Amino acid sequence: MQLDIPFLVALAQAAGKATLAIYDQDFDVEIKGDNSPLTQADKKSNAVIIKGLQEKYPEIPIISEENKLLDYSERKDWTYCWLVDPLDGTKEFIKKNGEFTVNIALIHLGKPVFGVVDVPVKGITYYAEQGKGAYKIENGHTSLLKIRALAADGLLKIVGSRSHQTPELLAYVEKQKANFEVDFVAAGSSLKFCLIADGVADVYPRLGPTMEWDTAAGQMVAMEAGAEVLVFENNEPLAYNKEDLLNPYFIVKHPDL
Repeated sequence: MQLDIPFLVALAQAAGKATLAIYDQDFDVEIKGDNSPLTQADKKSNAVIIKGLQEKYPEIPIISEENKLLDYSERKDWTYCWLVDPLDGTKEFIKKNGEFTVNIALIHLGKPVFGVVDVPVKGITYYAEQGKGAYKIENGHTSLLKIRALAADGLLKIVGSRSHQTPELLAYVEKQKANFEVDFVAAGSSLKFCLIADGVADVYPRLGPTMEWDTAAGQMVAMEAGAEVLVFENNEPLAYNKEDLLNPYFIVKHPDL
């Protein structure tokens, strides 16, 4: 499929700008049925993305965190679908620490083939298409992303969730101390994938719950920069548009680790 990459990057950035209009004000927070927070920014960003995708690619169905989910019986035969998280890291948004993202990914037969991650507060956008590399746009400049050499500065840099640290994550960090001097970097949202891609960290173990829309776009960016993204338990690739959209535990890592 021929994708209009500039259009998709601009769409994510437009959705990011919609979140900033709310971010800079006082805003209300709703609590959804799964106990996760929801703001007007989630809704506005979602509206921008859904409108843009439906107008440009009317033939491709959309799975979004903020849309009503279709039953698997309707989804299972899809060749392509979009996976959208209009505001990943709502807790970081509410804390106003800037570490939230807008995520759009294209899935083909259960695998991501394109992803864009916009970081509105930082004015940075990451994107990648299968087989064509991963890129970062910052201050109008586009640069190619590559993971760094493993523990390049003598430290194994482990990036983990700022808001969702688990005993399993802390145990993983301790285990690595047997072989490396370890530095732990906390970050929110799908930004963690991008920090691996950008050579800021070596490994991101996600030993806690995530949904498919949380990970698909970031996974594409990390993989195209040279990282591996694997199910923690069995080293299988993460699969998408599954019957259950909950991800297994996974790890994003340098291939030599």
